Amino acid sequence: MLVGFDHADDAGVYLIAPEMALVQTVDFFTPIVDDPYTFGQIAATNALSDVYAMGGKPLTSLALVCFPDKGDLNILERILAGGLSKMVEAGCTVVGGHSIRDEETKFGYSVTGVIHPQRVLANQGAQPGDRLLFTKALGTGVISTAIKKGVAKQKWIDAAVKSMTTLNKAAAAVITGEGITTAYVGADALVRPAEQSSAAMSARRNRWSVHALTDVTGFGLIGHAREMALASNVSLFLRAASIPVLEGALDCIRAGHIPGGLKANRDFAECMVDYDPSVPGDIRTLLYDPQTAGGLLIAVSAEDASPLTHALNSAGVPAVEIGEVLPQAKPLIRVAS
Repeated sequence: MLVGFDHADDAGVYLIAPEMALVQTVDFFTPIVDDPYTFGQIAATNALSDVYAMGGKPLTSLALVCFPDKGDLNILERILAGGLSKMVEAGCTVVGGHSIRDEETKFGYSVTGVIHPQRVLANQGAQPGDRLLFTKALGTGVISTAIKKGVAKQKWIDAAVKSMTTLNKAAAAVITGEGITTAYVGADALVRPAEQSSAAMSARRNRWSVHALTDVTGFGLIGHAREMALASNVSLFLRAASIPVLEGALDCIRAGHIPGGLKANRDFAECMVDYDPSVPGDIRTLLYDPQTAGGLLIAVSAEDASPLTHALNSAGVPAVEIGEVLPQAKPLIRVAS
């Protein structure tokens, strides 16, 4: 076991050969949008994200389905089709799954990926002086709550759905220099990984000085930043004004569309956070918003922060610098305007 649950990382990593390890994760949940196809896409994107967050390449998946006994099977068909569309986009083969009767619909996947054991990107390893980059905007949790209440504006829904159905594949490929995402694409590579050029492997691995990586999902930005800080024995500084926000997210907060997960995240983690008085209350709240298929939080050396941001932007990934890593101190996380 190379990565377990001791540091609350995104996925488990298990060594199966000197130059190959498995990345394993599972995630499923209830519908957060009305359209079944879109729900399937979101569930697949979210499940795949943990493999990308470790720097791995998704390889196979198993569908997890809970569906009412007397439910409309056309709806289930659309959910499965939506999920499959994202698995195809990821190059991840759906090899089967399991379904049970349940009064409440739930859907997701168990995903297995591959990675070179020397190129695992965990949430542990951030170093003082590193810059923090983030690749998506916050707000899917509060907007999803507004959707459930029937009060979300269509432009808010469109922005949230686009975010939740965008794979972190392109971001991971840039971060890893494509070393991880292409090293095991074909069957021959799986059978003969030793034939990969060691010089090429080294060049890919060292393209960027990325020291830690995680995706921001159910625990919100603060929750996942907390995990990175604790695992790395560092503190973090966040600039609130630099953190991207989905259109409508702050409107949802001001209207009181607060999911239970946000409240739980805040109750748990806010004791480790210090805010500058100038940070607005709605932004403070949004930092705990539980994200679905959220962005990647990257700790990268100061020298590589700007070039990596440019490379991500050039690949269509809206990455921005939102803070930096500090020596371990109290508070664990400091937020300024």
